[in-house]
Amino acid sequence: MNGEGQHARHVAIIMDGNGRWAKRKHLPRVMGHRKGVEAVRDLVRSLKDTSIECLTLYAFSSENWKRPEEEVDDLMNLMRKFIKSDLPEFIANDVKLHILGDWKGLAPDIVGMLEDALAQTASGSRTLAVALNYGSQAEIAHAAQAAAAEGEITEESIARHLYSARLPPLDLLIRTSGEVRLSNFLLWQAAYAEMLFLDVLWPDFTPDHLKSALIEYGERERRFGGR
Repeated sequence: MNGEGQHARHVAIIMDGNGRWAKRKHLPRVMGHRKGVEAVRDLVRSLKDTSIECLTLYAFSSENWKRPEEEVDDLMNLMRKFIKSDLPEFIANDVKLHILGDWKGLAPDIVGMLEDALAQTASGSRTLAVALNYGSQAEIAHAAQAAAAEGEITEESIARHLYSARLPPLDLLIRTSGEVRLSNFLLWQAAYAEMLFLDVLWPDFTPDHLKSALIEYGERERRFGGR
Protein backbone atom coordinates (compact mmCIF):
# COMPACT_ATOMS: atom_id res chain seq x y z
CA MET A 1 0.00 0.00 0.00
CA ASN A 2 1.38 3.41 -0.91
CA GLY A 3 1.58 5.72 2.09
CA GLU A 4 0.37 8.83 0.26
CA GLY A 5 -2.70 10.25 1.93
CA GLN A 6 -2.88 7.72 4.77
CA HIS A 7 -3.97 9.10 8.13
CA ALA A 8 -2.56 8.27 11.54
CA ARG A 9 -5.29 7.19 13.93
CA HIS A 10 -3.00 6.49 16.91
CA VAL A 11 0.12 8.56 17.66
CA ALA A 12 2.37 8.05 20.69
CA ILE A 13 5.00 10.49 21.95
CA ILE A 14 8.01 10.05 24.22
CA MET A 15 8.14 13.55 25.69
CA ASP A 16 11.86 13.98 26.23
CA GLY A 17 13.96 17.05 26.93
CA ASN A 18 12.34 18.96 29.81
CA GLY A 19 15.51 18.85 31.91
CA ARG A 20 17.78 19.95 29.07
CA TRP A 21 15.39 22.74 28.16
CA ALA A 22 15.59 24.08 31.73
CA LYS A 23 19.38 23.65 31.87
CA ARG A 24 19.89 25.62 28.64
CA LYS A 25 17.86 28.46 30.12
CA HIS A 26 19.61 28.21 33.51
CA LEU A 27 16.32 27.33 35.22
CA PRO A 28 15.43 24.64 37.78
CA ARG A 29 14.36 21.30 36.26
CA VAL A 30 10.82 21.77 37.57
CA MET A 31 10.44 24.77 35.24
CA GLY A 32 11.17 22.48 32.31
CA HIS A 33 8.49 20.07 33.50
CA ARG A 34 6.01 22.94 33.91
CA LYS A 35 6.71 24.17 30.39
CA GLY A 36 6.33 20.57 29.23
CA VAL A 37 2.83 20.45 30.74
CA GLU A 38 1.95 23.58 28.75
CA ALA A 39 3.10 21.79 25.59
CA VAL A 40 0.81 18.86 26.46
CA ARG A 41 -2.11 21.23 26.99
CA ASP A 42 -1.60 22.95 23.62
CA LEU A 43 -1.27 19.59 21.88
CA VAL A 44 -4.47 18.15 23.37
CA ARG A 45 -6.36 21.28 22.34
CA SER A 46 -5.14 20.85 18.76
CA LEU A 47 -6.29 17.23 18.38
CA LYS A 48 -9.68 18.26 17.01
CA ASP A 49 -7.90 19.63 13.93
CA THR A 50 -6.14 16.32 13.16
CA SER A 51 -6.96 12.75 12.08
CA ILE A 52 -5.80 11.41 15.45
CA GLU A 53 -8.31 9.28 17.36
CA CYS A 54 -5.86 8.43 20.16
CA LEU A 55 -2.80 10.30 21.44
CA THR A 56 -0.61 8.34 23.88
CA LEU A 57 1.90 10.25 26.00
CA TYR A 58 4.75 8.77 28.04
CA ALA A 59 4.31 10.80 31.22
CA PHE A 60 6.04 8.78 33.98
CA SER A 61 7.90 5.51 33.59
CA SER A 62 8.39 2.88 36.25
CA GLU A 63 12.11 3.77 36.06
CA ASN A 64 11.42 7.46 36.83
CA TRP A 65 11.14 6.61 40.54
CA LYS A 66 14.97 6.47 40.50
CA ARG A 67 15.10 10.24 39.96
CA PRO A 68 15.79 12.54 42.96
CA GLU A 69 12.89 12.58 45.43
CA GLU A 70 12.38 16.33 45.00
CA GLU A 71 11.98 15.96 41.22
CA VAL A 72 9.53 13.05 41.62
CA ASP A 73 7.50 15.13 44.09
CA ASP A 74 7.47 18.04 41.62
CA LEU A 75 6.22 15.73 38.85
CA MET A 76 3.46 14.32 41.04
CA ASN A 77 2.33 17.80 42.09
CA LEU A 78 2.24 18.88 38.45
CA MET A 79 0.09 15.85 37.71
CA ARG A 80 -2.35 16.83 40.47
CA LYS A 81 -2.59 20.40 39.14
CA PHE A 82 -3.00 19.24 35.54
CA ILE A 83 -5.89 16.89 36.38
CA LYS A 84 -7.66 19.56 38.43
CA SER A 85 -7.23 22.35 35.90
CA ASP A 86 -7.78 20.44 32.66
CA LEU A 87 -10.48 17.89 33.48
CA PRO A 88 -13.35 20.31 32.69
CA GLU A 89 -11.73 21.09 29.33
CA PHE A 90 -11.36 17.37 28.55
CA ILE A 91 -15.07 16.89 29.21
CA ALA A 92 -16.03 19.96 27.16
CA ASN A 93 -13.91 18.81 24.22
CA ASP A 94 -15.16 15.21 24.24
CA VAL A 95 -11.71 13.81 25.21
CA LYS A 96 -11.65 10.43 26.95
CA LEU A 97 -8.81 9.67 29.37
CA HIS A 98 -7.16 6.22 29.29
CA ILE A 99 -4.28 5.17 31.56
CA LEU A 100 -1.52 2.71 30.70
CA GLY A 101 0.63 1.32 33.49
CA ASP A 102 0.45 0.43 37.17
CA TRP A 103 -1.21 3.74 38.00
CA LYS A 104 -2.90 2.39 41.12
CA GLY A 105 0.58 2.25 42.63
CA LEU A 106 0.68 6.07 42.73
CA ALA A 107 -0.25 8.17 45.78
CA PRO A 108 -3.84 7.45 46.98
CA ASP A 109 -5.07 10.98 46.30
CA ILE A 110 -3.76 10.85 42.71
CA VAL A 111 -5.38 7.43 42.22
CA GLY A 112 -8.70 8.91 43.40
CA MET A 113 -8.36 11.89 41.06
CA LEU A 114 -7.57 9.59 38.13
CA GLU A 115 -10.52 7.29 38.90
CA ASP A 116 -12.79 10.34 38.93
CA ALA A 117 -11.30 11.64 35.66
CA LEU A 118 -11.70 8.24 33.96
CA ALA A 119 -15.36 8.09 35.03
CA GLN A 120 -16.16 11.66 33.99
CA THR A 121 -14.56 11.34 30.55
CA ALA A 122 -15.70 7.79 29.73
CA SER A 123 -18.03 8.86 26.92
CA GLY A 124 -15.45 10.94 25.03
CA SER A 125 -14.97 10.23 21.33
CA ARG A 126 -11.24 11.05 21.12
CA THR A 127 -8.75 9.42 23.51
CA LEU A 128 -5.82 10.82 25.44
CA ALA A 129 -3.90 7.81 26.76
CA VAL A 130 -1.32 8.59 29.44
CA ALA A 131 1.42 6.15 30.45
CA LEU A 132 1.88 6.44 34.23
CA ASN A 133 4.18 4.23 36.28
CA TYR A 134 4.57 2.37 33.00
CA GLY A 135 7.17 -0.06 31.70
CA SER A 136 6.60 -2.00 28.49
CA GLN A 137 8.53 -5.14 29.46
CA ALA A 138 6.48 -5.43 32.67
CA GLU A 139 3.30 -4.86 30.64
CA ILE A 140 4.18 -7.72 28.25
CA ALA A 141 5.10 -10.05 31.13
CA HIS A 142 1.81 -9.26 32.91
CA ALA A 143 -0.17 -9.81 29.70
CA ALA A 144 1.58 -13.14 29.07
CA GLN A 145 0.77 -14.29 32.62
CA ALA A 146 -2.88 -13.33 32.15
CA ALA A 147 -2.99 -15.12 28.79
CA ALA A 148 -1.44 -18.26 30.32
CA ALA A 149 -4.03 -18.27 33.10
CA GLU A 150 -6.76 -18.42 30.44
CA GLY A 151 -5.11 -21.07 28.28
CA GLU A 152 -2.80 -20.96 25.30
CA ILE A 153 -0.28 -18.13 24.97
CA THR A 154 -0.56 -16.61 21.49
CA GLU A 155 0.13 -13.19 20.00
CA GLU A 156 -3.62 -12.54 20.07
CA SER A 157 -4.08 -13.63 23.69
CA ILE A 158 -1.19 -11.45 24.85
CA ALA A 159 -2.50 -8.46 22.87
CA ARG A 160 -5.91 -8.82 24.55
CA HIS A 161 -4.31 -8.27 27.97
CA LEU A 162 -2.12 -5.26 27.14
CA TYR A 163 -3.01 -1.89 28.67
CA SER A 164 -3.62 -0.69 25.11
CA ALA A 165 -6.05 -3.50 24.17
CA ARG A 166 -8.95 -1.08 23.64
CA LEU A 167 -6.91 1.46 21.67
CA PRO A 168 -6.42 1.59 17.89
CA PRO A 169 -3.20 -0.02 16.57
CA LEU A 170 -0.20 2.28 16.95
CA ASP A 171 0.61 4.07 13.69
CA LEU A 172 3.29 6.60 14.58
CA LEU A 173 5.72 6.90 17.49
CA ILE A 174 7.53 10.23 17.99
CA ARG A 175 10.42 10.95 20.34
CA THR A 176 11.62 14.48 20.99
CA SER A 177 15.03 15.81 22.10
CA GLY A 178 17.19 13.98 19.54
CA GLU A 179 17.53 10.74 21.49
CA VAL A 180 17.03 7.62 19.35
CA ARG A 181 15.69 4.86 21.61
CA LEU A 182 12.34 3.56 22.87
CA SER A 183 13.12 3.60 26.61
CA ASN A 184 10.83 0.66 27.44
CA PHE A 185 7.80 2.30 25.83
CA LEU A 186 5.18 0.42 23.77
CA LEU A 187 7.65 -2.25 22.65
CA TRP A 188 4.92 -4.67 21.58
CA GLN A 189 2.65 -2.02 20.08
CA ALA A 190 5.47 -0.43 18.07
CA ALA A 191 6.31 -3.64 16.15
CA TYR A 192 5.22 -2.10 12.83
CA ALA A 193 4.68 1.53 13.80
CA GLU A 194 6.45 4.27 11.90
CA MET A 195 8.99 6.13 14.03
CA LEU A 196 10.11 9.73 13.98
CA PHE A 197 12.94 11.16 16.10
CA LEU A 198 12.99 14.95 16.37
CA ASP A 199 15.74 17.26 17.65
CA VAL A 200 13.24 19.63 19.28
CA LEU A 201 13.10 19.54 23.10
CA TRP A 202 9.65 18.66 24.44
CA PRO A 203 8.78 22.08 25.96
CA ASP A 204 9.35 23.59 22.49
CA PHE A 205 7.14 21.01 20.74
CA THR A 206 4.06 22.64 19.21
CA PRO A 207 0.92 21.54 17.34
CA ASP A 208 2.75 22.59 14.15
CA HIS A 209 5.46 20.00 14.87
CA LEU A 210 2.71 17.39 15.20
CA LYS A 211 1.09 18.46 11.93
CA SER A 212 4.46 18.20 10.15
CA ALA A 213 4.93 14.72 11.63
CA LEU A 214 1.49 13.67 10.38
CA ILE A 215 2.34 14.95 6.88
CA GLU A 216 5.60 12.96 6.90
CA TYR A 217 3.71 9.89 8.10
CA GLY A 218 1.26 10.28 5.24
CA GLU A 219 4.12 10.22 2.74
CA ARG A 220 5.67 7.00 4.06
CA GLU A 221 4.98 3.58 2.63
CA ARG A 222 3.96 1.03 5.26
CA ARG A 223 4.74 -2.56 4.30
CA PHE A 224 4.11 -4.46 7.57
CA GLY A 225 6.91 -6.90 6.71
CA GLY A 226 5.89 -7.26 3.07
CA ARG A 227 7.86 -6.02 0.09
